[in-house]
Formats: sequence, C-alpha cells, structure tokens
Amino acid sequence: MNNAKLLHINSSGRFQGSVTRDTSEAVVTYLKEETPNLDVIQRDLAMGLPFVDESWIQANFTKPEERSESQKEILDFSDQLVAELQEAEHILIASPIYNFSIPAVLKAWVDQIARANLTFCYTDKGPVGLLKNKKATVVMASGGVPIGSDMDMASPYLKHALSFVGITDVTVLDANSLTKNTIKGLFKA
Repeated sequence: MNNAKLLHINSSGRFQGSVTRDTSEAVVTYLKEETPNLDVIQRDLAMGLPFVDESWIQANFTKPEERSESQKEILDFSDQLVAELQEAEHILIASPIYNFSIPAVLKAWVDQIARANLTFCYTDKGPVGLLKNKKATVVMASGGVPIGSDMDMASPYLKHALSFVGITDVTVLDANSLTKNTIKGLFKA
C-alpha cells in the first residue's frame, strides 16, 4: 500500500471499551507501521448521519446539471462520503452487531453512499458497481451472535452492500478473536 489511502469507519455507539474501535485502531496502527506514508481518512459515524428522506431522493434523482442550489446542499454530505470512498484504496469498517445486524448509523452510511451513476449504475444485465480495485476489511464484534453464524445478518449484509457498489474484495474479521500478532499475520503479503 505505497502512498495508499485508507478510509477508517467507526460505527460503534461506544467510545470507551469498544472492541471494534480498539481492534480497528490496532489494524490502522499496524498498517501505518508497514506503510509510513499511509494517508488515513477517519469517519466516525457514532454522532449520527442524516437519513434518506423525500427531499434527498428527489435531489438524488434529479440530473446533476438540473439540481437547484437547495438540492445540491441536500446531497453535499452524501457527496463527501462518496468522495471518501472513491479516494480510498482500502476501506476499514469497524462494526458491532446490534440485534443481529449493523448499527442503524452504518445502514444510514450505506444509504448515503449507494448512489446511481456515482457508485453503481444500472445496465441491461442489472446494477454494476463502479468502485473497482478496492479492498475492504470489516472488523466485527458481538456479545452473543457468532460472526458468520446463521444469526449473523450483519456481515453478509455488509459484504453484499459493498459488492453492490463494486467492492468485492471484502474480508470480515471477528474482533473478539484478534490479537496484535494475528493482525500482523492477516496483512502480510
């Protein structure tokens, strides 16, 4: 990852004692040691994100050249999130499992970045993701739902959502079982 950009997304509602925050920070620390020029874009979702509403939908489905100033303002935050994804080569998402799935704020992020003609497009063969040649690592933790089990609806959803926008190289890690030594082993070429 020479001169690479890493987008680090945290979604846990906990700041102290969060397994996903602590583990993903250990991953970032390791990657920075391996790639001193690594540029890390931090995006913490815990303070909330706007939900998609009727105004957002109308703005999004208006052709860019026909959008009013108000519509451009409505989409400005979404545009920033999409730009972060477009810029990054590696996306690191830290997510707990809440009630069998991802936190609502991470779902709001997915809704904000799934944008026709920006991150995916419709073709006669169905939707095609436009964010190619990117890697995603998802660090997940749960107090009771085993990662990868039939009860885990979070990791399959995130893998599908990322694939929908073109990010197909996705690794899901169980933060409950990672140590600094296993992190090093995961990212060795």
